[in-house]
Amino acid sequence: MRKLKNSELNRLSIEEFKNSKKTPISIILDDIRSLNNIGSVFRTADAFLIDIIYLCGITAKPPNKDIHKTALGSTDSVNWEYHKNIIDLINSLKKNGVRIVSVEQAENSVLLNNFIYEENKKYAFIFGNEVNGVSQKAIDICDKVIEIPQYGSKHSFNISVSIGIVLWDVYNKIN
Repeated sequence: MRKLKNSELNRLSIEEFKNSKKTPISIILDDIRSLNNIGSVFRTADAFLIDIIYLCGITAKPPNKDIHKTALGSTDSVNWEYHKNIIDLINSLKKNGVRIVSVEQAENSVLLNNFIYEENKKYAFIFGNEVNGVSQKAIDICDKVIEIPQYGSKHSFNISVSIGIVLWDVYNKIN
């Protein structure tokens, strides 16, 4: 086996990405502190052709050199919007028929492997702050809470790992 060169990967140009059919998933970042985590989210969103990332509360916005360091240019390909108030954003998305799903450990959460993706629906997945997780006020008005199964001694994943796991799982269910 030979490792492929970047030039052999046949990746989309930014223009091709912008014009391509997107996965019917949005990401909502709820008060993310780490600029490196934000950049990683952009990069993962690019990999799965995610429609848009909503940056809420204290979540930093591009352009930013620390976001760029891990995003590697994906802030140019993936659409994003900033919303100061996550509750207003959630209510607006729900009015437009978007299903809101928090990724959090909560009462009555559904394990990710048991999450059923409904065809022809748009979803927005909320990922929360590195210390406090998704805010309770956001959980209170979301449609569903899903939880990533964990079997070790720690109680959480890094947000960039969580997004990778959830997007991979849901992308496979869609396709």
